[in-house]
Amino acid sequence: MNEDRFTGRADLYAKYRPSYPDDFIEYLYSQVGLTKDSIIADIGSGTGIFTRLMLRQHSFVYGVEPNEDMRKTAESELARYRNFVSIHAPAERTGLKTASIDFVTVAQAFHWFDREKFRMECKRILREKGKVILVWNSRGNESELTRETIEINRKYCPGFEGFSGGMREPNPEQYGDFFKGGTCEYKVFNNDSILDEAGFIGRNLSASYAPKQGTEGYQPYIFDLTRLFQKYSKSGYLRVPSLTRSYVGEV
Repeated sequence: MNEDRFTGRADLYAKYRPSYPDDFIEYLYSQVGLTKDSIIADIGSGTGIFTRLMLRQHSFVYGVEPNEDMRKTAESELARYRNFVSIHAPAERTGLKTASIDFVTVAQAFHWFDREKFRMECKRILREKGKVILVWNSRGNESELTRETIEINRKYCPGFEGFSGGMREPNPEQYGDFFKGGTCEYKVFNNDSILDEAGFIGRNLSASYAPKQGTEGYQPYIFDLTRLFQKYSKSGYLRVPSLTRSYVGEV
C-alpha cells in the first residue's frame, strides 16, 4: 500500500466523502452480530467516516491508519469518543494483540492492501468466529453522469484506473481467496448523494488520483467538472447515484 497516496487530501476527504446508510449499520448490529460490547479494528480507517458510525453505537473501535494526514484528522474529529483508540500502523502489521478483536472492518480501503498478508493479519488478531466486513460506496456505473465523470478523470488524471482503485465489478466470488471456504455474505444498500456544486467538485478532488491545486491539469479539471454539474443539476443540486456494497465472512 502506498501510505502517502492521500497525503494533502484529508480535509477534502473528511468534508466531501459520503457516509454509509442507516440500514447498513442496522444490518451490522441486528444480523451480523456487532454490539455495544464488540471490540472492532477499523483498518485503513482514514479520516474516521465509518469509524464514527460504530462509535455512535458504543462499540470500542481501534482506528488503524498509516497516513499521517488522514489519521490526525480522525483523531481531531473523534477526540470526544472515549471508546476510540487511534493506531499508526499499516493494514498488514497492525500491532494489535493476537486474538483480541471481535470484528475487522475495512471501508473503502481493501483494494490498497496486500491481500494475503492482510488475511493472515486478520487471522492473527481475530478471536474465534470473528468476522471481517469489507464495504465500499460505489457509483452507479449505468448512469450518464458516472460515465461522463469517468471520461473527465481519464483525461486529466494519469493515475486513474477506475473508481475505488479500479476494483473489478462487484462480485462476491472475487474474494474467494480471502474469505474462509471461499464464501461471504454479500449485501447491497442504496446510498445516493445529493450534492451542490462545491460538494460535487470536492467529492472528485478527494480521490487519490485527482490533480492537486497548483499542478498541471487542476484548473481544466475543475472547469470540466463544473460544466458537468451544470449539465445534470436541477435547482443547484445534483443526485449522484451510489450503492453501498458489503462482504462479510470469516477468514
